[in-house]
Amino acid sequence: MMKFPMRYLIVILTFICTSVCYIERVGFSIAYTVAADAAGVNQSSKGMILSTFYYGYACSQVPGGWAAQKIGGRRILLCSFILWSLTCAFVPLDPNRVAVLVIARLLVGVAQGFIFPSIHTVLAQWVPPHERSRSVSLTTSGMYLGAAMGMLLLPTLVKFQGPQSVFVTEASLGAFWSLLWLKYARDPPRSENAKAAAAGFGESLLPVRGAQKAKVENGGTSVRTGTIPWKKIIMSLPVWAIVVNNFTFHYALYVLMNWLPTYFEQGLQLSLQDMGSSKMMPYFNMFIFSNVGGVLADHLITQRILSVTRTRKVINTVGFIVASIALMALPFFRTSSGAVFCSSVALGFLALGRAGFAVNHMDIAPRYAGIVMGVSNTAGTLAGIVGVDLTGRLLEASKASYSDISSPGSWNTVFMIPGILCILSSFGFLMFSTGERIFD
Repeated sequence: MMKFPMRYLIVILTFICTSVCYIERVGFSIAYTVAADAAGVNQSSKGMILSTFYYGYACSQVPGGWAAQKIGGRRILLCSFILWSLTCAFVPLDPNRVAVLVIARLLVGVAQGFIFPSIHTVLAQWVPPHERSRSVSLTTSGMYLGAAMGMLLLPTLVKFQGPQSVFVTEASLGAFWSLLWLKYARDPPRSENAKAAAAGFGESLLPVRGAQKAKVENGGTSVRTGTIPWKKIIMSLPVWAIVVNNFTFHYALYVLMNWLPTYFEQGLQLSLQDMGSSKMMPYFNMFIFSNVGGVLADHLITQRILSVTRTRKVINTVGFIVASIALMALPFFRTSSGAVFCSSVALGFLALGRAGFAVNHMDIAPRYAGIVMGVSNTAGTLAGIVGVDLTGRLLEASKASYSDISSPGSWNTVFMIPGILCILSSFGFLMFSTGERIFD
């Protein structure tokens, strides 16, 4: 009987990890929206609470990459999960206790900020270069499956058990995953394959004391230091190409994730409970397209149809341009099926684009994948802060012009902004990105 490869188990566990994280994020927006609307909280205040998570999340991205690099992604991942799960378990969901909610969301944000840099560090250690696109795509597609499951099941849970039940469910899922990770996750062995080792596969990424000699296959030695090339990372145009696209991707994703419940309920006058399974389709589409993008990218590269650089650029451009069209068209679809279709196309093609920019960390800097991911995800998180809060302010301002937020005009600017950002950032990626390794 063939032994199940450890790297596949690691990828499956990180997939479950991202699923649970996004059940938490979608779950909070659903539960808080219900509780806040019942308490008469205005749109601007809702935007402030919904965006608080991203302040904490932004603060811990680069420290998360550094900690994963120095202490090990496996350990940091476990600690982060335990922290946010405990926070969910013990915090009451009361819209009138603003200070408690703000502190809780900041804590959850800080804890989850360590997760994705740690995952990228772990995957860079375990996954060989020719499997990276589909491995990263599968792992990140867990976010969308989690969001889809959250949208499908949690409104019903809120209806019958109340908003607080969402927190209890999320904490239980977090505890369950922590036990799985504790039992099965391992640090990788050093790679014996010279080509794989040269690409950063099998590196421990743990601190190196002084100048440590590393054996290479020909019997010679090379000197490796533990210094992280911060200046080179910050000054690199290919890194900035990833950063800008990460900002745009997350601006669109976080605005839709946090405000789609409000768009359906108040913009289109629909009930989330009555929409059935259709409300999960935008996120389920992301799950499908993310994996399609990963498999397609690996196929183009391994079959030598396109270079790594061209593969990343083509997939990123197609994904972002189609998404921009769908985003700008969204407020003109006034039926349930039309809005679900349009948001599904937008989010699906954004997810396809992740096989471009989001895997590129490992192409250009496999040894520092967690660090580059931390820098890049900080920008993505700032997009959450700006986008989620700005959307609340735009909708509150629209009330003055349209008396409520059920007219298409109230939502035009909300969806136009990410649509334009998609076009601009995709051109930036076309011009400045590369699939070649640029950091030793």
